[in-house]
Amino acid sequence: MTFGDYLNVAQLLISLVLIVVVLLQTRGTDVGAAFGGGGGGSSFRTRRGLEKTLFQLTIVLAIIFVGISALSVRYT
Repeated sequence: MTFGDYLNVAQLLISLVLIVVVLLQTRGTDVGAAFGGGGGGSSFRTRRGLEKTLFQLTIVLAIIFVGISALSVRYT
């Protein structure tokens, strides 16, 4: 296997984990809030606990995914 093949496998695995993390985030919200109908005046609220961890993990995984995608273009 070449380095490009390893990058493709890593990109696939990270994309699957990213999908799961995003689905776990939306599972914890109300269906109306997930589509923008939060109700009330302000839809801003503080993330705590597991919700905050999932949010931060989503950001980290997205950055890693973009980085691997950039490397993958160069090496394939």
